[in-house]
Amino acid sequence: MASTTNVWKARSAALAGAAMSHAAGLMRNWDTQANYMLTRPTNEWSFVNMNTYFPSATVRRGAHTEPLPERAAAMDWRGLADFHERTFTTAFLVLHRGALVHESYPGLFAGRERRFQLFSLSKSVLSLLVGAAVQSGLLHDLADPVIRYLPGLKGSAYEGPTVDDLLTMSSGVGGAEDWSDPASSINQFSGTIFAGGSLHDMARSATRAAAPGTTFNYSTLDAQVLGWVVEAATGCTLAEYASRALWSRIGADRDAYYWLTRSRPHTAVGAASLNATARDVARLGLLMSRHGRVGDARVLPADWIPRCRGAAAPHLAVGALGPSGRPHYGYANLWWTLGGEHEAFTGIGIYGQYLYVDPAADVVIVKLSAWPRPDDDDLDRETIGAFEALVRGFDTTDREDGR
Repeated sequence: MASTTNVWKARSAALAGAAMSHAAGLMRNWDTQANYMLTRPTNEWSFVNMNTYFPSATVRRGAHTEPLPERAAAMDWRGLADFHERTFTTAFLVLHRGALVHESYPGLFAGRERRFQLFSLSKSVLSLLVGAAVQSGLLHDLADPVIRYLPGLKGSAYEGPTVDDLLTMSSGVGGAEDWSDPASSINQFSGTIFAGGSLHDMARSATRAAAPGTTFNYSTLDAQVLGWVVEAATGCTLAEYASRALWSRIGADRDAYYWLTRSRPHTAVGAASLNATARDVARLGLLMSRHGRVGDARVLPADWIPRCRGAAAPHLAVGALGPSGRPHYGYANLWWTLGGEHEAFTGIGIYGQYLYVDPAADVVIVKLSAWPRPDDDDLDRETIGAFEALVRGFDTTDREDGR
């Protein structure tokens, strides 16, 4: 046992040392650096040290930390070890009826105090910021045109879409996000960030592919523009507003942070750059399973959680998203929806980041990962299948308990 521990420590130290050395050095170009950061096994270190690579802005927690109640659950967790190995899990938390019933950190550099890169799970957190801004009256109406808040986008393809169109990825702006295509919009977006270009210029030059509100097209640029809407509506940076609206209210364990663009003026990548502890991500899920409330205080509008469980528009229904989505998902309010009797929904980030919420079963699952590739249909299907199996297990034990 001692020799195994020593080998693990030596491997960890060697990999961390190599990662820190490369991060501190100057890379020749953005794609070399991006490839290094995102490739296994280095990505397991990178995903808990993103502020080594980029400037960052702190999302400050409040003065009071709210402990997560813990209790044992009548579940057999032993089968999860193989699942974690197959799906490259770094952190895994399960809450049932508001209590933490399982917590593990299989990742080499993971732990309770570590802040994990959430990638596009940041979009679902952005949905909460929009909801909070609506609840406080700072954002007037989701039917408002984007240019009401961002007049600098007049004359661009973003003149026409509404705030709600951005929330449903239905702006009609831009093309498909394909990580395997170097010319795709997502690779242009990433290249702009790494190379120090302007995301504002990218938004102003984007072209329209469909009429607003008619077609789903998963768009990181849409979410980035929505983050700017939040900043304009609230008069705060995204980090400042996330602190005011969420982190200071959910009883967070640690400050979170957004990493920022390298170009000046620095701007938060609200579509993809939030970093937080797994426990604090679980607290966000608890906010969702508690219908937008923290205790007696309403943080999100009463209709916000129902909006996240499914959209009325046919093009957003489960199975109707087209090539920009997967067949087992719909989309609503910057969350992937699953339909069915429970109407569960999940936030998802590339490389396997998940915040899964089933309000009907009162289950929240956080899975953070370091997949070898940004997208993987097989790993996604296995992950969602595992979540649904866990929920069925809780349903069975609840029935046996007469609940």
